[in-house]
Amino acid sequence: MDLGGFNLAMIEIVGVAILGALLLYMVIRTRSRGKQDNTPADDRQTRQRYAEAEQDRKQHPEDDD
Repeated sequence: MDLGGFNLAMIEIVGVAILGALLLYMVIRTRSRGKQDNTPADDRQTRQRYAEAEQDRKQHPEDDD
């Protein structure tokens, strides 16, 4: 009796199950961390940096391509 095909099938099934569980864990972890990482102070700093970059761009239009 040859168990090579059975072993390969089991490895493929277990591998897909582990990969699926890992991806599910990462998605759940990312969604829960996204709410904590996005603070109003971060948003304010980002808007300030964009405003500074826009002001610099308007002061030096020759640098635009």
